[in-house]
Amino acid sequence: MHRLKSLLAAMPSSLRFVLALLALSFLAGVASVTVLYRQDAAQARTSAEVMTGGSAKAGQEAIGRYNCGACHQIPGIASAVGRVGPPLNGIAVRAEIAGVLANDPANMIRWLRAPQHVVPGNGMPDQGVSDRDARDIAAYLYTLKK
Repeated sequence: MHRLKSLLAAMPSSLRFVLALLALSFLAGVASVTVLYRQDAAQARTSAEVMTGGSAKAGQEAIGRYNCGACHQIPGIASAVGRVGPPLNGIAVRAEIAGVLANDPANMIRWLRAPQHVVPGNGMPDQGVSDRDARDIAAYLYTLKK
């Protein structure tokens, strides 16, 4: 730190001014990216909640209660590191659910509630997910666009 101070003291004031402007520009850029990221996440959450009639935050909690992470990797869920089922990153922008259903909220909720009814014998067990929990889980999953 002492070396930096002596280096700055030896610089002409015009160069220190340019460096200060450069540092401020960098910080403003970081702040802008952060704001855009948070706005995008909030918009994705709102859109997902409107589509499903659920709560993304409650969906995160339900994913934990149903232990979905034992089989799936799920972004934003610390304990979701399973490798049995497919990873769920980007599930919101996939064309299909389980390779047979169009990826829309009604089908997502249907799949979450009774996967064995939709595709008998598939690897995802029926967990007895309630309609409310399915809507909440679907809301969370529809925030996963990447």
